[in-house]
Amino acid sequence: MNEDGRAGPSRTGDSLPPAASAAGAGAASPRPGWSRIAAAVFRYREAGIVIAGLLLVAYFQSSSAAFLSLANIENLIQFTATTAIIAAGLVLVLVCGELDLSVGMVYALAPFVMYFAGGAGAPAWLAVIAGLAAAALVGAANGVVTTLLRLPSFVTTLGMLFLINGFTLTISGGYPVQPQAGALFIRIFGGNAWVELAWAVAIALGLQFVLHKTRWGLHTVATGGNPTGAAEVGIKLKVVKTGNFILCSALAGFAGILDAFRIGSIDPLAGGSEIMFAAIASAVIGGTLLTGGLGTVVGAFLGALVLAILKDGFTLLGVSAFTFDMILGAAILVTMAVNIHLSRLRD
Repeated sequence: MNEDGRAGPSRTGDSLPPAASAAGAGAASPRPGWSRIAAAVFRYREAGIVIAGLLLVAYFQSSSAAFLSLANIENLIQFTATTAIIAAGLVLVLVCGELDLSVGMVYALAPFVMYFAGGAGAPAWLAVIAGLAAAALVGAANGVVTTLLRLPSFVTTLGMLFLINGFTLTISGGYPVQPQAGALFIRIFGGNAWVELAWAVAIALGLQFVLHKTRWGLHTVATGGNPTGAAEVGIKLKVVKTGNFILCSALAGFAGILDAFRIGSIDPLAGGSEIMFAAIASAVIGGTLLTGGLGTVVGAFLGALVLAILKDGFTLLGVSAFTFDMILGAAILVTMAVNIHLSRLRD
């Protein structure tokens, strides 16, 4: 009651208590500027790898003036492009919850199929298609065995790794050969490192769009993130997984063909487990989870670039290859842990 006897708010109720006012003011106050910027930047899965890459470039350039020379940049591009193309296909396989260990051997197989098709009289463009078809056939076999026989993809593709390696050595006799094509055709298909980089960028951007903006990409994410729920809403898990295995193997074969034209030689011992592990490491470092359901193709491209920077930078500094492997292993463990925690924060 007021002093005049009329009903109304008391004087002590006209304003909030000091503690409540302070709490309300604190809740309403905006976050600091640096916090807003950090939140905006780390919304993107590729942000961390970009920052790491820039810091590495600054470090290696300050340690060796030759690091950003044109000749050394071409060395970086050669490693980055090949690894990034293979990693792009691996991202889709990893996102749908599977793994492909055979890509390194498919990388070596496809150029030989192309070579023998050309030797049988096929024009260069048809020989390339034959090489890609052989690579895609390997991916189809991986997908069918994994999904229909319900074998773990690790076991399926590990067996395919040895099978393809033996087949390539058998048809080649263990000897390298030289690809045959016209000068213009060679320039288009990997005639130099810059052309191969252009292919890698185009593939990364294209598959990034497919993964995040198309139905196939959404089905891929659902297959790896929540297979039970995906099956219940009608997504054909076997089709999605097999299709991504085919795409992954085809890209590995394409990378091998590009390298064959760039180098001017087809080596049966090329590729193998080294390039396969480099591609998987690129995908993981770039922000793709091995547990499935989350991934970024552009991040895998940046991961391949960071690996190239690390490898080339430590070579210029005289660090041994054994030490580089230690650093690579630590980088995979750290980035995997960081990516998992960042994904939880985003959720």
